Amino acid sequence: MRRALGALLRRDLALALRSGGGAALGVAFYLIFVTLAPLGIGPDPAALARVAPGLVWLGALLAALLTLERMFQPDVEDGTLDHLALAPAPLEATAFVKAFAHWLTTGAPFLLVAPLAGLLLRLPAEAAPTLILSMLAGGPALSFIGSIGAALTAGLKRGGLLTSLLVLPLYVPTLIFGALAVEAAVLGTNPWPMLAIGAAISLGSMALAPVAAAAALRLNLS
Repeated sequence: MRRALGALLRRDLALALRSGGGAALGVAFYLIFVTLAPLGIGPDPAALARVAPGLVWLGALLAALLTLERMFQPDVEDGTLDHLALAPAPLEATAFVKAFAHWLTTGAPFLLVAPLAGLLLRLPAEAAPTLILSMLAGGPALSFIGSIGAALTAGLKRGGLLTSLLVLPLYVPTLIFGALAVEAAVLGTNPWPMLAIGAAISLGSMALAPVAAAAALRLNLS
């Protein structure tokens, strides 16, 4: 079973990177978002610094939404999901691996570009480590919670908008506590309680979301 799941992880990583729909698309959208945001807010460094914690996280959230549709839909269309359902590994484990692959190709690169995004938004340099930690703590929740919406709409053509509508309300706690952690670092207060809550949301979603996603995939198979 481990070998099958490892092969599935390598396959999803290769497909995401080869098609350009993973790391490249997410990072490009993220950088475009944080580059254009100052044009709408204005050049005042103080104004940018006030909204920077929310904007860096909002950009990551929207970038993650871009590729959720591709998490399960290609497997439904080409029949791969039928084979995965018959594999020795349970469908819950398959959903976990696919969500983890999504985070590796979409969420993990944000750890590298987040400091640059903060710089563009005039985020104080001393808040950069907390920004990276907040992305590391809360970022997996974006992929695992998103896997539920992706599984529910996997059988629909052009279900990306519906996926976003289903998932966005569930993203709100992660967005709030991620932004609050960065804001706490900017203000010089303790960010660790917010980071702990963000990590708890991620761990909870990693435990529960594959079960819900697998149940939704079984509905598509029936």
